[in-house]
Formats: sequence, structure tokens, C-alpha cells
Amino acid sequence: MPTALTVLGLESSCDDTAAAVVHLPASGRATVLSSVVDGQVDLHAAFGGVVPEIAARAHAEKLDFCVEQALTQAKTTLAEIDLIAVTAGPGLIGGVVSGVMCAKGLSLATGKPLFGVNHLAGHALTPRLTDDVPYPYLMLLVSGGHCQFLMVHGPVDFKRLGGTIDDAPGEAFDKVARLISLPQPGGPSIETAAKSGDPKRFALPRPLLDRPGCDMSFSGLKTAVLRARDAVVADKGGLTPQDQADLAAGFQAAVVDVLAEKTRRALATYPDGASRTLCVAGGVAANQAIRAELETVSAEFETSFIAPPLALCTDNAAMIAYAGAEQSRHRPYDDLTLSARPRWPLDTSQPGMLGSGKKGAKA
Repeated sequence: MPTALTVLGLESSCDDTAAAVVHLPASGRATVLSSVVDGQVDLHAAFGGVVPEIAARAHAEKLDFCVEQALTQAKTTLAEIDLIAVTAGPGLIGGVVSGVMCAKGLSLATGKPLFGVNHLAGHALTPRLTDDVPYPYLMLLVSGGHCQFLMVHGPVDFKRLGGTIDDAPGEAFDKVARLISLPQPGGPSIETAAKSGDPKRFALPRPLLDRPGCDMSFSGLKTAVLRARDAVVADKGGLTPQDQADLAAGFQAAVVDVLAEKTRRALATYPDGASRTLCVAGGVAANQAIRAELETVSAEFETSFIAPPLALCTDNAAMIAYAGAEQSRHRPYDDLTLSARPRWPLDTSQPGMLGSGKKGAKA
């Protein structure tokens, strides 16, 4: 019979320092007692993207304060914590090391067990935390550093149906925003600009739609935007606000089309007889055009659509605490030999995805 667990979670895989406390009862739904996220947008703004060394240093400086705030908000103490869960990969290795070392220190000082969590498992299990979605379900993880279709059969049972072979969508949004002189982070900037743009003005590609399967590629799309921009600049001597809006709209429409078609292919592989649910998580899931199209695709396949609240879609420690609680019932705790991992595929039966982008290694 499972026992109740109160878990302290730590997350530091990219540019958000986070700590949270989650309670998982012996049966029934979990409760997020606190969730603290300290972002680093201001620290990286001048550089046009995340600088790994700056991110790692900020994590090392902020983690203990985030832990203190999370415990205070949860009205609990380290003595009342049953388990310390920490992101052990994949991600920017300096940030992951910061979190793992902090968790090890807390475990050593308190005697509380330690549990390393795959960051992707945190995202993949979030629909269980927020909506108690039954297994199996299809998860589209679409973020700054990762993009994968996963069939989630259980807390430690993930089958990858496909993923990006180069840039993740969020990374492509950031790069395209820089190309057309929009502010960072690129996702919100491009979404805002696209609202007044013509998505059909520029003939941009839909990569890999001519190939079977669910793998994706966004690097070539980014290059196509660069060439379209250069053509406009050569003709006009610069970009007008309308040029920016049209490029943003065309790029966003291409990403939407790729994700929608690949989602159709992933849903076509859904096990017969299972209740059908498409879940989406990751910062890019906040894009309303992408979300609306995924809802349309779900309706085509008579599939339920679940998108957790934005605060639990983007990087956070509540998902790590919850994943640690669920997974610790299926595999042993870790010890002080726990290592930080820049790459860590969820589906170990398949080779890891190729490439390593600005936001971290592909898993």
C-alpha cells in the first residue's frame, strides 16, 4: 500500500530557479503546497539568449532562498519533508549541477532521501498532477529546449514517437525574434507581432512534412526566415514594423502547421481501446495559435485535450516534486553518487535525438 509523501522539489535545468513542496496522499490527487520560481530574463536580456555560465551562477546564489520561500509558503519544515527530488538532467550542465549539489547538501544535512528526476518526466507527468489524467496518454512536450511526442504508459514508462532533430520550437522562436529585431524572450514577441501580420506573404517551408513519422526539424525554417529577411533588407534597406509582423506571422504559421500535422500522425498511433487524451506542456504551449490548432486536431480525433496552467507548463519545481513522488514508488531512491546529466532520454530503448541547442542538449 503506497504511503503519503510530502516532497521538496528543486529545478535548475535552464534559466528558472525553482523550489516547491507537493503532497501526494496514499491515494487520490496530489496537492501543490507551494511553488516558487525565480526567473533570469533580466540577467540574460543584453545577450539575446541564455548564457549558461550566468545561469549556473544565478542558480547557485538563489536556490537556498527559493527553498526557504517554498517551505515557508507551504507552512512546513525540512523535518516534515519525506523526500527531496531534484532535476538531475537533461539541461544546461552548470545549472543542473547547482541543483543536484544543493539537493545533496540538504539530504546529507537532514537525512532525508534523495531522488533524481528527469526534467522531461516532470513535464510529462504534469497532467497527472493537474488533471489526474489516466494512463496511457499522449504528451507533446514543446519548449525552449525540447520537443517530443511521448506516449506515457506509467510513471517510469515512456515511449518516444518522435521529436526534433535540431532546434526546439522555443529556441527557434528566440532565434527568429533576434533575426527580425524583436525583443527577448522570442515566443511572446513573435506571437504579438504575428497578430498584425500576413502569414502568406513569405513562402516558408514546413520541414519534414514530406517524410513519414513524427520527427521534426526547425533549424531550416529559421534559415528560411533569415533569407527572407535579407531579401527585404536588400530591397528596402531595412525592416518596417509590417515586415517584422509578416515574417513573424509566416514563421508562426509554419510552426503551427508542422506541430498540427505531426500531432495527427502521433494520434493515429494511439493504442486501441484506451481513453484518448492529448496533453501539451512546455513554454511554447502558451502560444494561443499553437494551442488552438492542437485543440482542433484533438477534436478531429475525438480526443480530450489537456493543457496545464501556464505556471505548471513552463519550468517549475512542483512538477519535479510530483514526478519524484510518483516515480519513487517504482524505483529506489538515489544516494550521494547521483550525477548531473546534460543528456537523459526518457525512452532508453531508442537512441537520443541528435543535436544540442542553445537551451541545452536534446534528450
